[in-house]
Amino acid sequence: MTDQGKPARENGLDDLEQRAQSHGIQPEYEGMGGTTHKAPPETLQALLDAFGAREGEPGPLTEQHRLEARPGTRCYLPEGHGRSWGVALQLYQVRSARNWGIGDFADLKELAALLGGVGADFIGLNPLHALFLSNPRHCSPFSPSNRRFLNPLYVAVDLLPGFHPDMADAADLARLRDGDLVDYAGVAALKLPVLHRIWQEAGGPDASDAVLAEGAADLRRHALFEAVSAHMVAQGHGAGWTAWPTDWQDVEGEQVAAFAERHAEELKFHRWLQDIAQRQLAEARAACDRAGMSIGLYLDFAVGEAADGSGAWGNPLVVPGIRIGAPPDYFNETGQDWGLAPLSPVAMAARQAAPFAALMEQATQQAGALRIDHAMGLWQLFLIPQDAGPAQGTYARYPIADMLAALAQASRQNRTIVIGEDLGNVPPGFREVMDEVGILSYRILLFERDDDGFIPPADYPQNALACLSTHDLPTFQGWWRGDDITLRHDHDLISEEAATEQAEARRTERAQLLSDLAAQGRWPDGMPGTDSAPDDLVAAVHAMLATAPSRLFAVRLEDLAGEVSPVNIPSTTDEYPNWQRKLGVTLEQLPDLPLFRQIAGDLRSARPRG
Repeated sequence: MTDQGKPARENGLDDLEQRAQSHGIQPEYEGMGGTTHKAPPETLQALLDAFGAREGEPGPLTEQHRLEARPGTRCYLPEGHGRSWGVALQLYQVRSARNWGIGDFADLKELAALLGGVGADFIGLNPLHALFLSNPRHCSPFSPSNRRFLNPLYVAVDLLPGFHPDMADAADLARLRDGDLVDYAGVAALKLPVLHRIWQEAGGPDASDAVLAEGAADLRRHALFEAVSAHMVAQGHGAGWTAWPTDWQDVEGEQVAAFAERHAEELKFHRWLQDIAQRQLAEARAACDRAGMSIGLYLDFAVGEAADGSGAWGNPLVVPGIRIGAPPDYFNETGQDWGLAPLSPVAMAARQAAPFAALMEQATQQAGALRIDHAMGLWQLFLIPQDAGPAQGTYARYPIADMLAALAQASRQNRTIVIGEDLGNVPPGFREVMDEVGILSYRILLFERDDDGFIPPADYPQNALACLSTHDLPTFQGWWRGDDITLRHDHDLISEEAATEQAEARRTERAQLLSDLAAQGRWPDGMPGTDSAPDDLVAAVHAMLATAPSRLFAVRLEDLAGEVSPVNIPSTTDEYPNWQRKLGVTLEQLPDLPLFRQIAGDLRSARPRG
């Protein structure tokens, strides 16, 4: 208290709020629509405790960390103003006559030849990060165990030296291939024993010296995690380390050290898995080069890692008991809890974002383009304390100048284009900073609207990737039919009133889209006579959007194949088969689909190579 008996205040903040802000924690934030939300005092204190803030000590994230980049910070972009196109897909969803019930790196090579042959310059992929081999039903690629490593279930086992057909049961293979959903548990049960047998018959090799050197301590810890995880699951515990007995949770503890010594060979196996996965991914990238793709693989980098995965196990940079999410908005009235563990913004500030730099250096080595999921995380993440919901969360700031410098250096070093997923609650000025440093914006037709209707593609920015929708949104057919609104209502994500309002808005949106197409001579006046969008309409919308001046344009493989159902419904888990649906057609059938040929031909004309 001051001498006047009033709380000490500075710039309108009380002591708790000042301490919070000095650690990057925002006492209030602006939500979508410009509404200001004040964080509860309990949230500020919980985040301060989680960040390890000491009473009376100021934090390293003060007002000097503004939303700006250092002069000269610039990501790699190709010279000139070329306009390329590519295909975005979920690798697991690919059906083929040879894969084992899940799309794999060999399918990716075939896709490179097919898509490169029709003029595509890149293949955009879901995150390929390592998940949980001992819990394959944990299948969300955006909730990885470790972002530094790959998911071995994508390895094409049948192409490895030492494989012979009698290693895999033909009936099991047929069942896994024929299912409409990826049976992750079945795929793991079939692939992992065969991989182990190939490894044993090869003499039990370790990873190559290059992979060991690159992965270093992180690779050894990840391999140890996978081996302990399998042991724990066999004992009836969970796959994640937070579900293990207390004396097993300490990565440096006696139990874990003794296990590592007893199971040294098993650790070598898991390191070898990462080696062969990296080799096959590199072969797929080489196939893109051979197909004439100027960009090649466009990989996705998740915003965080599962709190019980190998990336968080014994990692002092991870904030304990805190989850990343999003505040309530138009699509999710209760907000979102992504269940991901954030890296400490305080630690990032203290180390000039060196841990993030290491992540970016590794990620850009594998990709011609890298999509940063929830790019606003370079500046702020919405954090939810333990035992609280999204409505009680608030934003925490990161040292954005350091983060951008680290990203730009990795991008230039490996000549990797960077795309920032700037959707949702975008802070004022953030997109301007992205453009300044050469991070491409993410412009989605379904969201690019103003009071007059859809923003004309001609008005899209040059430094952007344009597309119709993404993995978190409906396919074009699903959007046209309004299935996404029905699904959100059925899963209690929106109220009856909101569903009615959104359905009415969708009717207006469809009419506006047809009007825009008619104005360009791409569609005759009038609504189609069917509930579903005709192929000609799907192709016309893609052709219109491809005229945007944006450097990149992505068409979803689901739209090329005429799919209806969504890949994922955000804020659902077991209620919907997220990340499991396969395409209705095989890889071998794709080039014969009339819609595939029509859209590919239109895009090749609108965006020719060179």
